Amino acid sequence: MSSIHFFEKGEGQVLILIHGFCEIGAMWTDFAEQLSRDFRVICPDLPGFGQSPIFQNHFSLEEIAVLLEEWMDENDIENPIIIGHSLGGYVALALLELMQSKIKAVGLFHSTAFADDPDKKQMRNRAISFLKKNGAEKFATSFVPQLFPENRRKELATALETAVEQAKESTLDGLIAFTEAMRDRKDRLDILKNFAGPKLLIAGTQDGSVKIEASRAQKHAFSDYFELGETGHMGMYERKAETLWMIRDFCLKASL
Repeated sequence: MSSIHFFEKGEGQVLILIHGFCEIGAMWTDFAEQLSRDFRVICPDLPGFGQSPIFQNHFSLEEIAVLLEEWMDENDIENPIIIGHSLGGYVALALLELMQSKIKAVGLFHSTAFADDPDKKQMRNRAISFLKKNGAEKFATSFVPQLFPENRRKELATALETAVEQAKESTLDGLIAFTEAMRDRKDRLDILKNFAGPKLLIAGTQDGSVKIEASRAQKHAFSDYFELGETGHMGMYERKAETLWMIRDFCLKASL
């Protein structure tokens, strides 16, 4: 049995929402509430985050995909639409490579099909050093606020506070292992291009983690592409109503 913790709501076409790095499945609570009117929404905690234990100290995104496919089999999850935020998008693409036509549609939310460039790899290595020196909680409190645009942090204070508290549910081993896995992941643009199902990309023009130039450079690979003006890396908080509509509309079309 896989030890993936998750919550689910609603019935019908399965929609899996995968959280990002330093996040947990509960980040999707509001989205799941709304989307469960039309879908069976399932929100897992990735290993080492929230209530899912880490299964080993080093792993690849391919291994995470195998684990999640086993979890789907155990829970009668078939033909899902999968949408991932940031790291969740990288996991969704690894699942797409593994499962291909067993997936109905895929969406990247502030994420990318490209591999890390050399600068990003160096940044990952610095994050690993920081984690080893300072621990998970100090990392969470310094890392998460940077995901929100500076000029809106006061306005989004409640969401930011929630995100920081949820980030503290990350294990040190999980944070280090996923940072390594993200750093070493491969480019999956061709896998995305070759997938015949609907494909969504939601990008923020002020996203510091996934640059808008990178999103624009791959938008030809998607059937649905949206840019959120004056938005950072956390569109589900920064542009809640808009992004909820985008995801719902995409999933309704995909499930026809």
